[in-house]
Amino acid sequence: MHQLDQILSEVAGYHPAADINMVRKAYQFAAAAHDGQTRKSGDPYVSHPLAVAQIIAELKLDVASVCAGLLHDCVEDTTATIEQLSEMFGKEVAYLVDGVTKLGKLPYSTREEQQAENFRKMLLAMARDIRVILVKLCDRLDNMRSLHHLPPEKQERIAAETMQIYAPLANRLGIQWVKVELEDLAFKYTYPGEYEQLAAEIAKTRAERLEYIHHVEKLIHKEMTENGVPCEVMGRAKHLWSIYQKMKRTQRPFDEIHDAIGFRVITDSQMHCYQGLGVAHSTWTPIPGRFKDYIALPKPNLYQSLHTAVIGPKGERIEIQLRTNEMNLVAEHGIAAHWKYKEGKPLAPDDDKKFAWLRQLMESQKELHDPTEFLESVKIDLFGDEVYVFTPGGDVKALPKGSCPIDFAYAVHSSIGDHCSGARVNGMIVPLRYQLRNGDTVEIITNPNQKPNKDWLKLVKTARARTKVRYLLRTEQRDKAVALGTDLIDKALRKHDTTLARAEKQLANAAKELKCQTVDELIVQVGYGKITTQQVIEHAVPGLAKKGEEAAPKAESMLKTLLRKVTRRTSSSGIKVAGEQDILVRFAKCCSPLPGDPIVGFITRGRGVTVHRRDCDKGLDLDPERRIDVEWDGLSKAQHEVSIQVLCADKPGLLAHISQSFTDQGVNISQAHCRATDDGRAVNTFHALVKDLDQLKQVIRSLSRIKGVFSVDRVSADIQS
Repeated sequence: MHQLDQILSEVAGYHPAADINMVRKAYQFAAAAHDGQTRKSGDPYVSHPLAVAQIIAELKLDVASVCAGLLHDCVEDTTATIEQLSEMFGKEVAYLVDGVTKLGKLPYSTREEQQAENFRKMLLAMARDIRVILVKLCDRLDNMRSLHHLPPEKQERIAAETMQIYAPLANRLGIQWVKVELEDLAFKYTYPGEYEQLAAEIAKTRAERLEYIHHVEKLIHKEMTENGVPCEVMGRAKHLWSIYQKMKRTQRPFDEIHDAIGFRVITDSQMHCYQGLGVAHSTWTPIPGRFKDYIALPKPNLYQSLHTAVIGPKGERIEIQLRTNEMNLVAEHGIAAHWKYKEGKPLAPDDDKKFAWLRQLMESQKELHDPTEFLESVKIDLFGDEVYVFTPGGDVKALPKGSCPIDFAYAVHSSIGDHCSGARVNGMIVPLRYQLRNGDTVEIITNPNQKPNKDWLKLVKTARARTKVRYLLRTEQRDKAVALGTDLIDKALRKHDTTLARAEKQLANAAKELKCQTVDELIVQVGYGKITTQQVIEHAVPGLAKKGEEAAPKAESMLKTLLRKVTRRTSSSGIKVAGEQDILVRFAKCCSPLPGDPIVGFITRGRGVTVHRRDCDKGLDLDPERRIDVEWDGLSKAQHEVSIQVLCADKPGLLAHISQSFTDQGVNISQAHCRATDDGRAVNTFHALVKDLDQLKQVIRSLSRIKGVFSVDRVSADIQS
């Protein structure tokens, strides 16, 4: 009960009028519901909801959110129902719990599809009430804190999901401390070797670093106060994942990362922020190109601060952030700092802008019915740095770094994006592949005859643009499939003295027999090559009914018959297509799938089935109507080529160590491309033959442990060194 008392005390501290008895009642309900259940650690299960409620209280959320934290697993893991919660705790608490509850009872073909659909449900609930995702983030944070109790394969999967979705989401919501802790915990399990090595390096210099931070804090405070800037100064080392990312980005070891320390200057007014910036720049030499003004141009998650980097005491590079107390609250707690429900009031109209990005996100996903594609497009929206560009009228648009004029056009309006034929940036015509920079003024040139093409998918960075382009391309492909299917069926029917128009009822019957919802869908499936005209005729023409009964195969073997017409052979690919093993399969070179990778297949007329990894961008660009279920059969002994890029120091003997590491893992290098860079680094791309994903992971772990190796990554076959 000690932890419950802490929660009650915390809630009463920031919300004196809170209904503390409601929180106590929620705890008692959760304790009874989870009675007898334990966590992997052996602790009573109720310790998890208590820990989640504690984190929610640290975010200073309202009583309904704290109760939802205590009750969030009751519906999923006990006999409790949403109706029960609604009756006992009110509709508000029940809605929050329902939004967080997974869709565990619905059937999905893959774990990825289930994860994506769960996330879609959470986002829809979040669009109506942001507290849903705040509770989910607190739930994920506590799960990550206790991840060491789970088996390694689960640790890796949950950590990867956290890094890909939940940490970026915490960042998008502006909750900095949650984002930082999630990233470091995910780093620990995603790259355990690199994490341990970096943590050890940092531990060596900890005492020296703390002494330096303490010295510089005093120095900054002295300079600021002497120049009339009242402030509080806090120094801290950057978190581990941030340092590791910088090491990878700059291809430098830890001892060459010089700006791993940052200082925060918190003052009382915006004017003093700018005055403090002047003090910092006049005291120490500023580093060109490192100044950013997020006060005048806040980030979409409402973050405001001035950022600069200077050559500080002892010649060390240091980062300085200057902000007001209110800005600091928003920087740490993000959207939670704005949540008016803590005082029991609904959101004010001027809070709309805080949720505008979320509404736009949901708006842009309306055309996406495939869960995996939905999740991929959400990740695009959550990740990455931004550039700030201007419309000719002076409005600011925040876009992901690397965006092109097409992204800007779709950000302005869908129809402008659809007909974008060119762009002027700062008054000059630029190609559509031009990467926008901070401060650019962009004007889009449109042409009513212009329409998106496949090449645009290689250029665009925003989920909105990618979704719109894919949708239009697929609509075009579907129209072609309708035309082709109509033509093929009509020709086949004419051979039996009938036509499409006269055989409408028979075709409806054929559609039903062939598991199509409508005749239109039947025509599309014929156009895509999923169903043959012979199968349609066997079910549609009465004179052939008897023959159809003898010859009509099951759904799975229909596909087999179709594909064998042009692709019959004995397959050694190790892939089952809709349960069949002897169908021609090609592995996509863009993603080089390995046994163990989640995969998806696409029918290609006359060329069998092409297999992509589920997360392959090029696979996601293909029409979902041509998608077919494929799986590894586990029988093939074939080896598969994969590309591995190793960034390391350019020093004698290191390449031999790397080569030996492949040999030790029983892996053969089929091709290697190695080159030295001007800064004493080497970039090595190895094409190796491996049995499966597990063997690839062993190789990557082994290579990562070699002294002098900075990073090891699986790369696409089309990425050149």
